[in-house]
Amino acid sequence: MKNPYDDIIELPHHVSCVHPQMSMEERAAQFSPFAALTGYGAVIQETARLTVPRLELSESSQEEIKRKLDDLAEHLNERKKTAVTYYRPDQKKAGGAYVTASGVVRRIDHAAGVLQMEDGLRIPIPDILDVNDVTDQ
Repeated sequence: MKNPYDDIIELPHHVSCVHPQMSMEERAAQFSPFAALTGYGAVIQETARLTVPRLELSESSQEEIKRKLDDLAEHLNERKKTAVTYYRPDQKKAGGAYVTASGVVRRIDHAAGVLQMEDGLRIPIPDILDVNDVTDQ
């Protein structure tokens, strides 16, 4: 039985004189998967990102934080490295996250209700959960 391609099976592979050959990476890219719904992956990631509600501190916890801030205010000139854990509201959805910032406190402005770090970070005092000295070991 005769194969329909017998007349061309032994011919050399054609190489174009006009178009350069593609690299293996370029050829593979033509067959790689693509995102049919642009931005859908970002929406899924945003939905999966977890936030936590703000904790309501007890009176004793609030007094403890106030005492620590007052103590810190008295010793600002010592430029001690301090870790401040505070609530940062999420910009995109309900809730937020508790984060810890470490550094030297520049000033505590009770009138404005803000603790300012030396790097410029401004932390609202009502959002503060804890204040601790950082000891280098």
